[in-house]
Amino acid sequence: MKEFKILAVIIALVGITYYGIEPYAHSVMHPEVAAADFTFKDVKNVDTSLAGNAENGKVLVEANCIACHAIESASHPQMMPNADAAAAYGVTPPDLSHAGRIYDKNYLANFIFDPVSAMHLQHKFGPDTGKTFPMPSYNWMTPQEIMDVVAYLQSIAPKVAEGKEGHKVTFEAACGRCHSMKYAGIEATTPTENLKTYMGATPPDLSQHIKSRGEHYLHSFINDPQVLLHGTAMPRVGLTEEAQEEVITYMEEIGDSKKAERETVGLWVMLYSVVFALFAFLWKRKIWEEVH
Repeated sequence: MKEFKILAVIIALVGITYYGIEPYAHSVMHPEVAAADFTFKDVKNVDTSLAGNAENGKVLVEANCIACHAIESASHPQMMPNADAAAAYGVTPPDLSHAGRIYDKNYLANFIFDPVSAMHLQHKFGPDTGKTFPMPSYNWMTPQEIMDVVAYLQSIAPKVAEGKEGHKVTFEAACGRCHSMKYAGIEATTPTENLKTYMGATPPDLSQHIKSRGEHYLHSFINDPQVLLHGTAMPRVGLTEEAQEEVITYMEEIGDSKKAERETVGLWVMLYSVVFALFAFLWKRKIWEEVH
């Protein structure tokens, strides 16, 4: 009976710590933030309900975008090597092949209209900073023309394979300009020295970020970095919920490939501990009965 009393005290102390003290400490060190917002309607410069015309969008893209951006899926190759492009712009311009697939329509339209406000980087490229964002605002376009561009980018976005291979394509399209993932053999397309100058710091290698930050944190951070790390140079990238899930899944496939196996083993260890504790209690009870 004495053992049960001790066990009850331990359970009570653990419960108080876990359900009382720990949540309070966590709320102080990591305050709750709003859930990830995949509507991207906080920037309302463009009426995204307009139906786009992909044919007209093709004309606009070829006239305004391919001087800087490659679109391999539409047979528009990269105009200069990554190092030269990074030296010219500060960061390597992305290939737009997957833009219509991985970026939300609302975000993409408002990004074309005003990149800085869409990315929430006014603190880095605002009027008082003396810095100019490499891509100009296309706010001279009409909302219809912008939606035509979006429709064209959506129409040329190639389908990707399911599973790890497809997740890698999405990761490289969304993150690969700035972030390396050495565990997967992925190097950022922008040279490190250019990135450090452009961002103000070297973006981290993401091989182990799924472990060091955790899935819940990444869902909020990728959706809008300013919510969790105000003043960071990382932009709001505007991924759709599906694309963001693919990115995080790939980070888990590379950085925590044994997660499912580890969780399964953990259940068996807990079961073993319960069975072992039961046998230990029965054995102790038998021994002490003989003594008394």
